[in-house]
Amino acid sequence: MAPLFASLNVYLWHLPVLIVVISLVYSATRFDRWGPILREALRWGLRMVGFLAAVVVVLFLVNRF
Repeated sequence: MAPLFASLNVYLWHLPVLIVVISLVYSATRFDRWGPILREALRWGLRMVGFLAAVVVVLFLVNRF
């Protein structure tokens, strides 16, 4: 069980950083000013978190049954 928790720690540190960076870069390719970039990055970040949460729920349910 220890290796499972060791790898989980890496995801807890890197996943939020990756979501923020990917959202900012994608938004910066579409807009020139910081206001719209940050708004779009927030939207993309929320969409990504929602999608990843849905994937986790589906995988949990598949594993459970």
